[in-house]
This record gives sequence, C-alpha cells and structure tokens, in this order.
Amino acid sequence: MKATWLFAALAFSGLAGGPQAASAADAYTTTNVNMRAGPSTHFPRITTLPAGAAVTIYGCTRSWDWCDTSWRGLRGWVSAHYLESLYDDRRVIVPDYGPSIGVPIITFEFGTYWDRWYQDLPWYSERDRWRREWRSGWTVEIEPRRTYRAIEPELRRRDVPPGIRKKGPGFCPPGLRKQGRC
Repeated sequence: MKATWLFAALAFSGLAGGPQAASAADAYTTTNVNMRAGPSTHFPRITTLPAGAAVTIYGCTRSWDWCDTSWRGLRGWVSAHYLESLYDDRRVIVPDYGPSIGVPIITFEFGTYWDRWYQDLPWYSERDRWRREWRSGWTVEIEPRRTYRAIEPELRRRDVPPGIRKKGPGFCPPGLRKQGRC
C-alpha cells in the first residue's frame, strides 16, 4: 500500500513540474542587447547580453516585442526582435515563430516581478517612482533619472556559439535582414 502511495506521489510531482519546465524555451541573442527590468527601454538596464548568448525565455508579451528571460542567474526583459530560437533545425526570430516554438504569452506584473528579482539592486529603492512612470505610459518624470551601473557578469569567449563568433559584429541574422531591420 505504501508503494502505491509513493508511486502516486512521484507521478503527481512529475506532472506538476512538467508544464513549468516545458514552458521555458532556449534562444540566442543575435547581437549585443540590453536586458531590462521591464518590457520597455525606459526600464533600468540590468546588463548587456553579448551576441550569441544562450538565454532561457519564460514567455513574451502579447505583441511579441519583449520576452522575460534569464541569463547566468540574471532575470529580465529582452527585446524579442534580438532573440533567435530553433525551429525545424534552423534559427528563427522569436516574434515570427513564437507560437510555433511554444513560447507562452505572459503579462508583466510590476510589483511581483520587481519584488522577486530586484530587491538587492540599487534602483529598487525607487520602485514607487518607476511604477508611477510605467503606469503613466512614461509621460511623467518626477526627477531626473539617475544613472546606474549595470550588472556585468564575467564574459568568456567560449560562451558565444562558433557560428555567431565568426560572423562578427556586423552580422545581420536572416530574419532581421528579411524584415529590413539591418
């Protein structure tokens, strides 16, 4: 009887963990791109991801403009137009293939997200101001913005996939070239 309960508990825990693991997708940056504390260039910069950086995507906004990502223990939002993922054994731009790849649509919950990921960062103390500006559509600026240094993890050349490394800084991925973005 105990074995049956143990088996049922293990099966349930496997099912409970499955959707969360399946909802994340792997992607690569197409160029150096900023990771931000929210889905807008107005949010503070957390770091700059190098071209070819492997990131995990947890979901993207409904417009497919921004994706919630993680890289080397950092969590933040990256413009989806600079992310490529594998589809049919080739790299494709995330906004073009997001639904086919299985990237979920998510919303940005300011308070929950900032409380979970940014409490130790210097600009968190101005959380209320950032929330006000974001809710106002970035039309209200209470005081001049302070400049904060981004978190720069140690970068190693081997973290850049060989195909991207050889192509250099002027490389334009086929998906962006097709859209006339570079």
